[in-house]
Amino acid sequence: MPSQNQPNPRKSEKIRRANRVIQNRTFVLMLVMGVALFLLLFGKLFELQILRHEELQEKAVDQQTRSEVVTASRGTIYDRNGNVLAISATAETVFLSPKELNEELEDEEDPVSWTKDSLAEDLAKILEVNAESIRQKMDRTDSQYEVVKLRAEEAVANQVREYINEHEIRGIYLVTDAKRYYPYSTLAAHVIGFVGTDNQGLYGLEARYEEDLEGQTGLVVTAKDNLGNDMLYGYEQYRDAQNGQNLVLTIDTTIQYYLEKGIESMVDQFDAANGATGIVMNAKTGAVLGMASYPNYDLNNFSTVTDEKLKEAIADGSASLGDMQLRQWRNKALNDTYEPGSTFKILTLAAALEEGVVDMSTTANCTGSVTISGYRIKCSNNRGHGHQTLKESVGNSCNPAFISYGLSVGNEKFYDYMEAFGLMGTSGIDLDGEATGIFIAEKNFTQLDLACYAFGQNFNVTPIALISAQAACVNGGYLHTPYVVEQVLDDDGKVVFQQDTTPIRQVISEETSAQVRECLEYVVASGTGKNGQVTGYRIGGKTGTADKGQTGDIVVSFLCFAPADDPEIIMLLTMDTPSRTTGTYPSGGNMVAPTASRIMAEILPYLEMEPSYSAEEMLGADATVPNVIGMTVADAAAKLEEKGFGYRTVGDGDTVTDQTPAGSAVIPGRSVVILYAGEEKPTDPCTVPSVVGKTPSEANTAITNAGLLVRFTGTTDSGSSSIRVLSQSVEAGGQVEAGTVITLQLGDTGVTD
Repeated sequence: MPSQNQPNPRKSEKIRRANRVIQNRTFVLMLVMGVALFLLLFGKLFELQILRHEELQEKAVDQQTRSEVVTASRGTIYDRNGNVLAISATAETVFLSPKELNEELEDEEDPVSWTKDSLAEDLAKILEVNAESIRQKMDRTDSQYEVVKLRAEEAVANQVREYINEHEIRGIYLVTDAKRYYPYSTLAAHVIGFVGTDNQGLYGLEARYEEDLEGQTGLVVTAKDNLGNDMLYGYEQYRDAQNGQNLVLTIDTTIQYYLEKGIESMVDQFDAANGATGIVMNAKTGAVLGMASYPNYDLNNFSTVTDEKLKEAIADGSASLGDMQLRQWRNKALNDTYEPGSTFKILTLAAALEEGVVDMSTTANCTGSVTISGYRIKCSNNRGHGHQTLKESVGNSCNPAFISYGLSVGNEKFYDYMEAFGLMGTSGIDLDGEATGIFIAEKNFTQLDLACYAFGQNFNVTPIALISAQAACVNGGYLHTPYVVEQVLDDDGKVVFQQDTTPIRQVISEETSAQVRECLEYVVASGTGKNGQVTGYRIGGKTGTADKGQTGDIVVSFLCFAPADDPEIIMLLTMDTPSRTTGTYPSGGNMVAPTASRIMAEILPYLEMEPSYSAEEMLGADATVPNVIGMTVADAAAKLEEKGFGYRTVGDGDTVTDQTPAGSAVIPGRSVVILYAGEEKPTDPCTVPSVVGKTPSEANTAITNAGLLVRFTGTTDSGSSSIRVLSQSVEAGGQVEAGTVITLQLGDTGVTD
């Protein structure tokens, strides 16, 4: 029997087995726990590094860095002479970091001298924004970026910077930005367009050429410490902004000014309910030198409605602010369509001549109306024009004659010409929003439709498409795509795009085009367009008066070009719904042609087109007054007569002691110069008399008796008994210096269209 001190083999084996079991169980348990822990850690790491990688990365970057966008300078827009129409200038955007401001307020060791309320009030005064909105942004304490003022002027930004330094504020920042300026304010507003608060183009060229103008923004990334302070510049990364490309337009600021001034005056004079539009174009290339639409607006304050009629509509509740804003932003020259009326007869004439169904020896008889498919269509002259040549029918704007010309061309050919002249689609001008003309489908095009189309009714076109077609009729037959951007330049001035002026097609022959020009020059010389005459220049043109459905409202227009024998400049003016209570016969010839005459009288000399005066016109052309003070009355009179001036003596002395106008003044030839011989020259101002509606003789007498000089412009045809003064350069009752030249525009008030 084993001793008690001797180990029991069986018991020891049991213990060993039990220990091994425990060890195995412990190992398995540890293994399971290890695997479980690994899986938990792996899952968490997978969540953090894979599933939430971007989120946490953004948080880390946000905690460790501050990013500031560097706005690219938007490209500059120039007119054809290098004048700046739109430019981006340096400004600064002011923003808050509410989180940093809140930490400053909670820092008891370094108390601040401001409160949220005082800070909001002070910033509001400097930046001219609402204090409450600033206060609300400060309460967003988890945010580090809240914009207070976009694109503040440099002077204002400097005030903010001084305020920050004075109060030792950490949490208000300024970042360089760019602001769009339009130096000419309202000039060419509908062409240039404008940008929104994000500097993205919204209208006009700003929108159409957005990709060229916008440039590429840069970025500054700055590291910051745990307190939000910027670290050394060694931790800063900078990506350069790339400035936008520049546009060089075909628009000429001077021509644009003349055009806008004329249109505004016309709309005001005739109280046009739906405004007006005008286009001045190079007849040989399609380059648009001027494009205007009325009502106008200020590009620097584009959201403000300035037109009185539009403001009244908002005030009386008949229209919303948004609707009136959209109305003032519309470019009527291409966004809207209208029935062109008799200005379209240019195309009918061109098609008929080209097809050979009429020639310069063709005659037509007008009895005052014609019946087509059972419908009676009247002429503007209800008594009829009688027997007339082709040229006379164009000058008379005779509807029956043009109906016969259109019918001779035929439905199919006439439709082909409308397509060939580019009227069935858009003109292709490099501006957005161009409307498409409205025409009857060719398969439904009846003889009655053709009769109406022949004199410009029952279909719609845009002004830009029509003037492009009209230019093709007078420039040798070549249809061009109209355009307003001549070049695109990079930031170094290198040309990256040059406009192509190759014509789309030749629609009519040069011979036909010359015949069209001859007829249209006759219109201005002796026909319905005589109020479009410009002294010293050969002008061709065509008037238009179109009904707007059955409302009784009309659209009046005038197309003109110069020189008539070799057109360089072509212009189309339209006015929508003029008042019938102005005392002027409502027609394109009476309402629009005089305005076209005034505009052309400014444009043509500006473009250095030399006038060609007749002998009679030369006598009345402007001349310089010689200085005759100190001469004897006899010698002074002889010198004035030598220069073509008349004279009148005041006083009974032998020597000229003063004169009106003064020497070197430029006045109309044949004017009367007043010589003072021993009698004091009066210094009191002269009162301008009212001469609108008077004959040239009556007006001349009234102006001269008032101690003033007269210059006549406009219609020079003295063979008509209906010539009257249409407007005067200084309003009646105005006080001016003696010898002032008052310009009177003459027109034939007997014109009908």
